[in-house]
Amino acid sequence: MENILRIAIQKKGRLSDDSLKLIKECGIKVNNGTGKLKADATNFPMEFLFLRDDDIPGYVQDGIADIGIVGANEAEEKNKEVTWVKHLGFSKCRLSLAIDKNEEYNGVQDFAGKSLATSYPKILGDFLKTQGVEADIHEISGSVEIAPSIGLAYGICDIVSSGSTLLSNGLKEVEVIYKSEAVLLATPNLAPEKQAILDRLIFRINSVQAAKNNKYILLNAPNNKVQEIIKILPGMKSPTVLPLAMEGWSSVHTVIQEDDFWQIIEDLKSAGAEGILVVPIEKMIQ
Repeated sequence: MENILRIAIQKKGRLSDDSLKLIKECGIKVNNGTGKLKADATNFPMEFLFLRDDDIPGYVQDGIADIGIVGANEAEEKNKEVTWVKHLGFSKCRLSLAIDKNEEYNGVQDFAGKSLATSYPKILGDFLKTQGVEADIHEISGSVEIAPSIGLAYGICDIVSSGSTLLSNGLKEVEVIYKSEAVLLATPNLAPEKQAILDRLIFRINSVQAAKNNKYILLNAPNNKVQEIIKILPGMKSPTVLPLAMEGWSSVHTVIQEDDFWQIIEDLKSAGAEGILVVPIEKMIQ
């Protein structure tokens, strides 16, 4: 198996769907069927294991899986001997403290001497320690939101996405203690053959991510405005400028980052750009 990279992915849920979407965008084909726990890629040297998310860091540490995609919160909580290769930017959520919606909240010190229910005792314990707060951490594996209403704990610490689950259980979010997203983990000291495959995968992931973070734009500009417009554009190297059939006009092509998109578009229009066309990028090789 030295020429096959074995990857562990959550077997179901949003993180699983997002992970497989990324793999597909990287041009890797896999058919995991329904309820299948192991599958092979058909066009890339990779084998897939579909596991519980909290098992993935341990499988990667033990070398059963060479790499794995898991939430940063799980990787942090399990604290296994693994290499954090890359933050992937999807399946974002937060680990937060919450209390009864009718309780007054004045700050983290409110939890001193009180009981907190959570499935993440390590992350919570580390956070409370940095705040100088001593609390009774009660570890439970599920249904954390019910703890305050049945008298098990004063508050909870749990994963939050929209906050609707907290509200439906009569709770309010009062403190974000950890921000999470999907991360790529690897077994330390991978064999050279496996590392080479991982490097190929990372190259593809970087190309997909770069494409998502950038837009390709084309615009028309009068020749006497081209230099002013070029100064606005932060192209990959420099914009491409081509003459149009209409005399005195040019077409300018470049790539801009998503975060800067609207401000740059407004500046371009003010500088005299017309007919601005925005095109999504499928892959971007740098």
